[in-house]
Amino acid sequence: MEDEKKEKGGTKEEWLHMIRIGTTVFVTFVLCILFFFILLRFQGFASGWKKVINAMQPIIIGLVLAYILNPVMLFLQKKNYSFLSKRIKKQKTADKISRGLAVTGCIVLIVGFIGLLIAAVVPSLISSVSSLINTLPSDVKMLINRIQNGIFGDSEIAAAASQIIQSLTDYVENFAQNKLLPQAQTYIAEVTSGVFSVVKGVGNFIIGIIVMVYVMAIQETLTGQSKKIIYAVFKPKTGNIIIETFEKASDIFGGFITGKLIDSLIIGVIAYIGCLILKIPSAVLVAVIVGVTNVIPVFGPFIGAIPSLIIVVLQSPWHALYLLVFIIVLQQVDGNIIGPKILGSSTGLSSFWVMFSILVGGGCFGFLGMLLGVPVFAVIYYIIRRIVNYSLRKKKLPESTRDYVEMVAINEKTNKLVYKEKS
Repeated sequence: MEDEKKEKGGTKEEWLHMIRIGTTVFVTFVLCILFFFILLRFQGFASGWKKVINAMQPIIIGLVLAYILNPVMLFLQKKNYSFLSKRIKKQKTADKISRGLAVTGCIVLIVGFIGLLIAAVVPSLISSVSSLINTLPSDVKMLINRIQNGIFGDSEIAAAASQIIQSLTDYVENFAQNKLLPQAQTYIAEVTSGVFSVVKGVGNFIIGIIVMVYVMAIQETLTGQSKKIIYAVFKPKTGNIIIETFEKASDIFGGFITGKLIDSLIIGVIAYIGCLILKIPSAVLVAVIVGVTNVIPVFGPFIGAIPSLIIVVLQSPWHALYLLVFIIVLQQVDGNIIGPKILGSSTGLSSFWVMFSILVGGGCFGFLGMLLGVPVFAVIYYIIRRIVNYSLRKKKLPESTRDYVEMVAINEKTNKLVYKEKS
């Protein structure tokens, strides 16, 4: 009887094993078909995905704003609650009022920042751009004369530089006369389309603020629902790992994005003050370019330096030289003092992996990839590190990277690392 039960049990286990294998093969086959379908029909998939993203743009804006401003909201709520809890008896009422006032404070902060930015920056930018356009021809001629009569004299270098600048100027003029004006109607249509896009973007941003309000109001409920779904689908051990990974990802993204925005704002202000002190032309325009491009790690200051130097060199070559030296000094100060103080070790990546993530992210997804490549890769790096360390712990091997630098093998009997014999 026992043999028969064992035989039946063995048959059942074999069937279960075969079912698992069959299910795995079927799922793998379906995923392969889906993968190749996406590759072969990528254009349709991309257009469909683009429609979904465009439709969800206000929601995405609202979620991003809620995520970035959540620390501000929690800080304001804590301060409001400490004030209201002494004056309102019901704790829930005090908590609701504190949350409402905190969310209102975030809205005022957004509107105030945008209004201040428009009032302070836009008029100066328009003035700088208009002045640049109006004085461009005379500045180019003056620059050519300085090159010809300056330190190069009548040398071949001066002649070549003058010819290059004159060729660029002639190209711009020919483009304006032969292509820009004849196709003015087409460009007007494109400008009109661009205006509609701007209006749509403003509308999406306003709706995004409304979405932000709703998300901030019910963020605890959304968090609880997400955790409930995770533990309903996965086992407690797996659920704990997923929750811990998401919390770590949130810390990485929150620390990096918030820190980088603050860092860029500080660099923009310092750039503006420095440009005023050095009397660099188009100071506001240069400071905005330097501040905005500084959001991109490592390469941002150099990307911002190129258009800034072109703008200034057309107006004053000597001031362009001052600006170049100033940007190099500012980049060093930011990279060694300001950036590390604000960002700290929020990503946990070495300089090599930061550069790697920026290059790969920028190559695949453009500006957004360069901006978010570092935190995304930091999360991937964290997950891989956890998996590797877990596997090493199961095999009772050391987790420190230093232990593996000079090792040559692992002793199969003692399970210890073997190192080169020092001569």
